[in-house]
Amino acid sequence: MKRNEKPYQTVAWLGTALLVFAAMLASYEVPGFQYAFICANSIWVFVGIKWKETTVWVLNGTLTCIYVVGEITKFLGEI
Repeated sequence: MKRNEKPYQTVAWLGTALLVFAAMLASYEVPGFQYAFICANSIWVFVGIKWKETTVWVLNGTLTCIYVVGEITKFLGEI
């Protein structure tokens, strides 16, 4: 049986591993875990675009924006 493998599979696995790592950091309330989510979701935006999977890049693009806006809001609140 031939395996149907998409291009950028290694990048997708990197994004997945980083996403799991970010979730672990969040569960232990490690400061700055949001940045790991931003990186992981950004990787998935790239992969979604390369795979022409609209649902993948829209979901992860939206999550990236949510985390970025949250960090900006938090930063502005500290000023």
